Amino acid sequence: MEICLMPADLILRQANLGDDAPLADIVIREGRIAAITPHGLVAGKEINLEGGLVLPGFVETHIHLDKSCIIDRCDIREGSLAEAIRETARAKLAFSEDDIEQRARRTLEKAIMAGTMKMRTHVEIDPRIGLKGFHAIQRLAQEYTWALDIEICVFPQEGLINDPGCEELLIEACRQGASLIGGCPYADTQPDEHIARIFAIARTFDLDIDFHLDFDLDTRFLSLTEVCRQTRAHNYAGRVTIGHVTKLSALPSADFVAAARLLASSGVAVTVLPSTDLFLMGRGIDHNVPRGVTRADLLRHHGVTCSLATNNVLNAFTPFGDCSLCRIANLYANIAQLGRRQDLEDCLAMVTSDAARLMNIERYGVAVGHAADLLVFPTEAATSAIAEIVLPRLGFKNGRRSFFRADPVLNSPVPRKHHHAK
Repeated sequence: MEICLMPADLILRQANLGDDAPLADIVIREGRIAAITPHGLVAGKEINLEGGLVLPGFVETHIHLDKSCIIDRCDIREGSLAEAIRETARAKLAFSEDDIEQRARRTLEKAIMAGTMKMRTHVEIDPRIGLKGFHAIQRLAQEYTWALDIEICVFPQEGLINDPGCEELLIEACRQGASLIGGCPYADTQPDEHIARIFAIARTFDLDIDFHLDFDLDTRFLSLTEVCRQTRAHNYAGRVTIGHVTKLSALPSADFVAAARLLASSGVAVTVLPSTDLFLMGRGIDHNVPRGVTRADLLRHHGVTCSLATNNVLNAFTPFGDCSLCRIANLYANIAQLGRRQDLEDCLAMVTSDAARLMNIERYGVAVGHAADLLVFPTEAATSAIAEIVLPRLGFKNGRRSFFRADPVLNSPVPRKHHHAK
C-alpha cells in the first residue's frame, strides 16, 4: 500500500461515516477536512477512532443562555407561559452581568460537552435589563470560539410597542454587533405593529430575524400569516425563522397543510421546542391533555426548513434540561410517535443539517473542504444516537479536540463469562 505524504495536522483513523460505508481516515489540515481516504494512505499524527461513528457538530438553533439556571429564584404554581414570563421578569430585576455570565457559562459548557458546535442564543433586551445580558453573552461568545460558534439574537421578551425605550435599546444592541434581531409579538398589545418594527430594524442593519410566535393553542388568530406577508414584502425568504408556533399543533389537518404551504412558499423556517412546549401547553385541561408540540416532521415534508432545539434550561419556562440535542430529538420522536429508521434520521437532521440550513451556515457537514467540526459516538448507527440518547465521546472543533468523555465501566463482582459460538 502506497503511503501519501500529504501534510496533515491530524488524522482520525478508522472513522465510521455511516450508510454502511467502509471505515475511512479523515485527514485534517488547517482546521478543515483535507481528505477522506481509505485506511492507512496518509501518515501523520493520528487518533484511532476504532470504528466510532462520526457526525458533524450539533446545531442549537434556539436557546436562552441569559436566563438559564434560575429555577431556584422562580415560584412555579401555574406552570403557564404567563407565569413563566412574570417570574422571569421578577428575577431579571436582580441580574448583574457577572451573574448572567456565570449561569450562562455553566449552560454553555453543558452544551459543548453534549456536542453543540453552532448555537443561536436569544438574549432579552428591555429597559429593566438593558444590555447586561447582551454584553455578558458577547464576552462568552468570544471566549468560547475554540469550542463553538455563537450567534446572538436580541429580542424584547416583554413586548415592544407597549414598552417605551425598548426599541432604542434593541437598535443599540444591533449597532454593537448583535447577529440577528428577534421578536415576541404575542407579548405585545399590537402584534402586527411589533412584527413590522422588527422587520424595519432587520432591514436597517441587514440582519436575519427569529420570532417567538403563536405560543398558545388558540387558533382563532395566527401571527404567522403576517410574518409570511412581511417576509414576502421585504424579499426576506430564507432569512426568517419562527419558534414554538404551538398553535399549529391545534389546527385541523387541512388548515395545518395550508399553513405549511404558506410557510414553505414564503421561505419562513420553523423551530420546534419540544421540552418547553410540552411543559407549558395544555395547562388547565384535566383530560385528553394536548401535547402542544407542532409536528416539525410534517412541516418538513411540505418543504419547510425545520429544526428542533433546547430553548430554556432550568427556569420557569422549562425547569429541567441538560443541553443534549440527542435527548431533545429523542423527546420529539416520542411525542410525535416516530420510530422508523427514516423518521429517526429526519429527527437527527433537524439538529444537524436542517438546523444548519435554518441558520444559513455554509459548508456544513462531514465533507472535504468543510470545517473539521466533528463528533465521535460509541455506536455504529446514527439513528442509535437518537433512539438511545447516546452522548458523543469526542469532539473536534476546527480539527482541535474540544472535549472528551470517558466511557463508563461496569464493575462486576464476578468475572465475566465468555460465550463461544458452537
